[in-house]
Amino acid sequence: MRTRRFPLVRADLDQAVCPLPDDLGETLPETVAVVLDHRALGMAPGRETYEAGVVQDPGWRLTGIAWPADLHAGVLVTISVRDQQVHLRTVTLDEPMRVDGVDYFHEYDPRVITREFDPGVSNRGQVLNAVRRLGRVFEDGSAVFAEAELPAHCGLGRGKKGQFLLRNAVDQLLREGYVTRVAGSTGPDGELNYPAVDGEETLDLLFYAPLVEPASLPGEPGEHGDGAGGEHRAHWVSGFVRRLPAGANASKKQLNLHQQAMETEEIDGFTLEPGYTFVKKHHRGG
Repeated sequence: MRTRRFPLVRADLDQAVCPLPDDLGETLPETVAVVLDHRALGMAPGRETYEAGVVQDPGWRLTGIAWPADLHAGVLVTISVRDQQVHLRTVTLDEPMRVDGVDYFHEYDPRVITREFDPGVSNRGQVLNAVRRLGRVFEDGSAVFAEAELPAHCGLGRGKKGQFLLRNAVDQLLREGYVTRVAGSTGPDGELNYPAVDGEETLDLLFYAPLVEPASLPGEPGEHGDGAGGEHRAHWVSGFVRRLPAGANASKKQLNLHQQAMETEEIDGFTLEPGYTFVKKHHRGG
């Protein structure tokens, strides 16, 4: 039995397709039976069997895949072939997690979630898009991007107006806790490094870290992610804790704000650990 594991991307879900490794695709007929084992919302086990097409366009893939509605970009799928049947399987997380407002009930690749971000149409969305899609993404889904390169990749125009729009968008992301300014470096191959490497050229980076928190199971009290992952209408966001870049710690001001939020029961009472900061209640979007 040949087995592979890969993360789904947004195009796979939107186009109802499943990529196939070349060595598997070459051995399959034009139509094949597909068996999908999946626990919807991480709950009761389920199995679906149906026929799918096998095409090469340009790479091998299955077509007509009825992906469950609770799967999002980044979810890992195991694929295997047994007796000319293709078996697809997801693996349920021990506890569901919410990544930047999207609930995940199955194991996922944080790097793909970061890359597959839907930026929306706002100026701040275009800046965040550059950081997450064009920057260097680490295994935990965090990403860095050279701030000096933003004007060429955000589509906000040039000249004084473009600089003004870009500065406001970056300031908004910093204020909302989406990104942090850090010092990094670039090596001979042009790859960004964070933390900075001794002897390399230093430069200012924007650091993004996904907001990862426990999610509620269906039927449990609490908020539920909307599954979109992009930008939404303007709204107020309650205070929350976010991870900082390696070696950084919360300022005295943020520690005081965190203490005040606990005293007013805005957040659950817990100590702010090293490497994390508190982002106070603020208006987001719009």
